Amino acid sequence: MKTVTLEQQRVTGRQYVQSVYETVIRRNPHESEFHQAVKEILDSLSPVFDQHPEYIEQGILERLVEPERIVTFRVPWVDDQDRVHVNRGFRVQFNSALGPYKGGLRFHPSVNASIIKFLGFEQILKNALTGQPIGGGKGGSDFDPKGKSDREIMNFTQSFMTELYRHIGPDIDVPAGDIGVGAREIGYMFGQYKRIRGANETGVLTGKGIGYGGSLGRKEATGYGCVYFVEEMLKSKGWAFKDATVVVSGSGNVAIYAIEKAQQLGAKVVACSDSNGYIFDPEGIKLETVKQLKEKERKRISEYASLHPSAQYVEGCDGIWSIPCDIALPCATQNEIDEASAKLLIANGVKAIGEGANMPSTLEAIEAFLGAGVLFGPAKAANAGGVAVSALEMAQNNMRLSWSFEEVDAKLHAIMRDIYESSVRAAKTYGEEGNLVTGANIAGFLRVAEAMMAQGVV
Repeated sequence: MKTVTLEQQRVTGRQYVQSVYETVIRRNPHESEFHQAVKEILDSLSPVFDQHPEYIEQGILERLVEPERIVTFRVPWVDDQDRVHVNRGFRVQFNSALGPYKGGLRFHPSVNASIIKFLGFEQILKNALTGQPIGGGKGGSDFDPKGKSDREIMNFTQSFMTELYRHIGPDIDVPAGDIGVGAREIGYMFGQYKRIRGANETGVLTGKGIGYGGSLGRKEATGYGCVYFVEEMLKSKGWAFKDATVVVSGSGNVAIYAIEKAQQLGAKVVACSDSNGYIFDPEGIKLETVKQLKEKERKRISEYASLHPSAQYVEGCDGIWSIPCDIALPCATQNEIDEASAKLLIANGVKAIGEGANMPSTLEAIEAFLGAGVLFGPAKAANAGGVAVSALEMAQNNMRLSWSFEEVDAKLHAIMRDIYESSVRAAKTYGEEGNLVTGANIAGFLRVAEAMMAQGVV
């Protein structure tokens, strides 16, 4: 009988990755966003398993793609007309190898199990890249905060927290904000958590107001961090933001502070958007107007054009990527840049893309950017600034300290530089020099995998 050696039995990294991906598809039918996130990451990891067969033997990938816990719950609430509504709440606690679960809460009609799982899965590696002791999780609800009164928002968030409080804690799971969840929503949830728990556990949520445990610099962190990451990419080519033309999608926290930092570095930002449409101002976006409309008055971005004659408002969001620019910062939502939009940006001479939102480019768009030699900062690296400063907020809460804005910003800048450098090193080590998608995936994965190996099969 012919003897089969262990080496001959061993599958290749590509075979292993493909097998795990097929299992994900079979076990999670109809969850297209989750499938996309898993495929984007797994496609990068084949060379890691070729060099580390022990990861295959210990089932690291099979465990990584399966959440440690998924919680789904009913959220009943009453509106201002005394009508009862019922929404769904979600919390996915994906991986705690590096520390407590950490990830935002998203309130948006599109939220479902697939979207929360894709966000949670991405969060594992994003959090690992920051170097902070935090695991990956995500949550939210299909509740739409647009057009709701403060009382309706409070009614909903209190009901949401009445269930969520059972599953979170400063050393268990620490949620933050995301789309539809800002300081107002975090404040209401924190108040309800305190009311139920009878304890002032400031470290249970991040993104809190400065007066009750929040961190200076948290609001700016994701947008600033994205620009800091892109700045490092540009430096590698001898380029800079100064005098560059920039297009930013979105007009929430991420977009506003990406615009602010890009302008501080000398860029001319000519467009931004919301879910209804976009504005194009060839003279440069007047940021104070955007802040007034979106942060203070909660109005639509279309109002900008009535205040600035130089600006044009266009219904619909897709056309924003037809505006020629040197740097594009997609900061709105997932899959906002498809292959056609990517090719249009390339044809118009774009030099760099920095993903400020979660998975804003489709797989086909990413392939087009990389194929054209465009500098590409993937979301799990480029938009990690928010969760990095959330972790800094956790540290301040634990130590009962409050750092200055300058201290937090300096730490954020250093973290984003480290993320860029570790992504560059990993890409080069595993034969994909210059590919930051692969580099970020591998750098984050290696940190999580080593922790999982050390902790045994759990």
